[in-house]
Amino acid sequence: MSTTRTVDPPAPPQAAVRNGSRNDGPANGHAGVATAVRAAVGATDGGGDRSGDAPPLLFEIAWEVCNQIGGIYQVLRSKVPAMNARWGDRYCLVGPDNLGSALLEFEPAPPDGRLAEALEALAAAGVRARYGRWLVTGRPQVILLNHRVPRADLDRMKYFLWADHGLSTPPDDPLIDDVVSFAHAVRQLMAALVRRGTAQPLIAHFHEWMGGLAIPLIRRDGLPIATVFTTHATLLGRYLAPNHDQLYPALPYLDPAAEAARYGIEAAHGIERACAHGAHVFTTVSEVTGEECRFLLGRAPDAYLPNGLNIQRFDAKHRFQSLHAEHKEQIHRFVRSHFFPYYSFDLENTLYLFTSGRYEPHNKGFDLCLETMARLNAELKAEPLGVTVVFFVVTQRGGVQINRQCLRSRGIIRELYDTCQAITSQVGAKFFDHVTSGEIPKLSDLVDETWMLRLRRTMHAWRRDGLPPVTTHDIEDEGHDPVLAHIRALWLDNAAEHPVKVVYHPEFITPANPLWKMEYDDFVRGCHLGVFPSAYEPWGYTPLECIASGVPAVSSDLAGFGRYVQAHMPGHDHWGAYVLRREGRGFHESAADLARILVEFCRQSRRDRISQRNATNDHADAFDWMKLAVHYAEAHDRALAAVGAR
Repeated sequence: MSTTRTVDPPAPPQAAVRNGSRNDGPANGHAGVATAVRAAVGATDGGGDRSGDAPPLLFEIAWEVCNQIGGIYQVLRSKVPAMNARWGDRYCLVGPDNLGSALLEFEPAPPDGRLAEALEALAAAGVRARYGRWLVTGRPQVILLNHRVPRADLDRMKYFLWADHGLSTPPDDPLIDDVVSFAHAVRQLMAALVRRGTAQPLIAHFHEWMGGLAIPLIRRDGLPIATVFTTHATLLGRYLAPNHDQLYPALPYLDPAAEAARYGIEAAHGIERACAHGAHVFTTVSEVTGEECRFLLGRAPDAYLPNGLNIQRFDAKHRFQSLHAEHKEQIHRFVRSHFFPYYSFDLENTLYLFTSGRYEPHNKGFDLCLETMARLNAELKAEPLGVTVVFFVVTQRGGVQINRQCLRSRGIIRELYDTCQAITSQVGAKFFDHVTSGEIPKLSDLVDETWMLRLRRTMHAWRRDGLPPVTTHDIEDEGHDPVLAHIRALWLDNAAEHPVKVVYHPEFITPANPLWKMEYDDFVRGCHLGVFPSAYEPWGYTPLECIASGVPAVSSDLAGFGRYVQAHMPGHDHWGAYVLRREGRGFHESAADLARILVEFCRQSRRDRISQRNATNDHADAFDWMKLAVHYAEAHDRALAAVGAR
C-alpha cells in the first residue's frame, strides 16, 4: 500500500491538530442551515437530480461493518432500512476485511460505475478491496478493505501521523497498527472516488476512533469531502467511570492528557481527539456523552444522533402477548432445571427480572441491581405479596464454562419431560380403550411397570441437597469476580425462604447455549421487566430492546437513553419506561429508590402487567429509525453546507 500523498495539502496548519483546536469546523448553531445547504449544494432529501447537480453519495465508515463486536454493530445494521429510504444505492458502508466474521454476513457482487473505477484504482495501488452486499435487512452496499501492510509501510504511516498531526503511536500495539493501516486504506479509497468524480458531492460519516483516523488524513490532503464523526462513547470516559462514583461533576477538573497516560491509552485518546477536531461536523449519541466530549475531547458536539431500532423487526402485532407467554414457558423450563432439584415454588406467581450488557459491573449498574435485590428480598419477606422474583444477570466474560451440575440438571429435566410424555401417550391410549368399553380404570393401573421404574429412577437422580447455585458457570478466577463477590456479600444465596432468587449467567444467551437453546430476543420477551440502572451509559440499547419487545424497562438519568426519555416522553413512568435518578445521588439512595420501583411493580396484578405491556408496545414506534434517522440527515446536510461554503 502506497503512503505517498496524492494531493498537495492546502490544509489547516499542523499545529491546529496538535493543539486540539478545530480544523475549520462548522460554525455553531442550527439557524439557516437548510438555506445554506440549498445555496451551497442543493437539497439532499434523497430525491432525483438537483438543478443540474448530481445528488451526493454517502459513505459510512466503521470498524463493525460486517463485524459484530459491540453496540455500534447494532446501530449500523438496524439503521440500514432508514438510510436506504433516503439514499438508495447512493449509500455504502466501508469496513475492514475481517474474513472470519465477514464470511457469514457478506455476499460478494461486481461493482459498477464510479465505485468500480475507484476499486480498480485501489487495486492498482496495491490495496485489495471486496465489494458486495451486507446480508442484513435492506442489503446495503459494502466495501471491505484489506488494509494490512508490511511493517516498513506501517512505520512510514506512523511517521507521517507524528510529523503531520502530532499523533504518537506505540511500536507494537496490534489494534493501533490495524487502525492506522485501515485509515490509510480509507484515505486512498476516498481519494480514488474524488479523482473519478463528477459534480457528485461525497459525504464520509465515521464512527468511533477505530474507524475515524482517516479524517485528519483526508483534511491534510485537502480532499473535497464532507466529514462527520460520531463518537458513541469517549474511550477515556469508559476508563474513568468505574473509578468515579460521580463522573460528570468531576469532568471540569480532570486533565485528559494526564488521565489518558495514567490508563495507558494516550495513542487511542489522541486519535479520538484528532477525529473530533478534524471533522466538519462532530456528533455523539446523547447529551450525557456530550458532556464528556466537551471536557475530555475539547470540542462540544455540533449535533446529537440518538440511537433507534428497526422496530418492524420486533413488531409482533397482536401476537406479542402470546409470544410473551410462549417464551416465558421456555424460561420456566430453565428455572425448573436450576431450582426444582432443591425445592419448588409457584411459577404462575413468579416474576422474571433481568439485567444484561458488557462485563462492566459498575458502569452497567450490576452492583446497584444486586444491592436493590437484597433490599427487595427484605421488603418481600417483611410484607409478603405472594410472588417470587427470579433475577438474571446476563453478561459475557472470559474464563468461564458451564457448570457440570447445571448441565446435568438440564439433561435430567429433558429425560423427565420425555418420560412424562411417553407415559401420557400410553395412558391416553389405554384410558380411551377402557372408557369406550364402559370402564373407568385407575390411572396407576394403566402405566407399564417399566415406565414407572424409569420415572422413579429419573426423579431420584433429579433431587439434590443444599441450595441452588447462584451462578450457572464455573469461573476460573471467581475470587476476583466482583459480581459473584457482591452476591455473596449480600447473602443472596437462593435460600428456599427467600422470595428473591438470583442467577448469574456470565455468558450471553444464544440457541447454541445448552442451558437455554433460545435467542436472546426471545428471552427478553419472556421476562417481565428489564433493569438497567447504569452509572455510565452513553446510550443503552438494552432498555430500548425491551420496549421494542413490549417489556417494561428501568434506565437511569446517567444513561443516554434514560436522559432522552426524560426530555422527550412525559409520563414515561406510567407506560413502562422507568428512569431512575442517579445524577448527584449516592449509591444507597439510588438503591432505595430502585427498590421502591420494584416493590410497586411486584404489587401489580396480572391484568395490570398485561395492560402495561400493551402500553409499552404502543410507545415502541417512537424509537424507530424511520423517525430518528432525521438527526443523521441534518448532520449530513450540515457537513455538506460546511464544505459548500468553502
